[in-house]
Amino acid sequence: MAHHSEEFLRLAEAAKLRTTQVSPSDAKQRIAQGHVVLDVRDKEEFEQGHIENALNISRGTLEMRIQEAIPDKDTPIVCHCAGGNRGALAADTLQQLGYTQVVNIEGGLKAFKEEEAP
Repeated sequence: MAHHSEEFLRLAEAAKLRTTQVSPSDAKQRIAQGHVVLDVRDKEEFEQGHIENALNISRGTLEMRIQEAIPDKDTPIVCHCAGGNRGALAADTLQQLGYTQVVNIEGGLKAFKEEEAP
């Protein structure tokens, strides 16, 4: 598991307060309704496994690539990363860019996958 600096965690916690965090089960309902899944992990992480039909734009290239990938700023987007922190930062960034329906999966892909297990 990645070890994050206190500074990074502080930024992520602040981003979580400014964005909507949803449970894995809520996220699954949203995905079933056709919301775009945005995986903000790095390409290598994405290739090791991801949510079906997820769009992969790493956190570091989000500002440069999101407008081309999702031009409609009212598109419902479900963000996630591995553990919830980068996803919250990405959701916060998307809101600052004018996206209006962005949520982040609480606990990230790890929580999402754990909930799938019987």
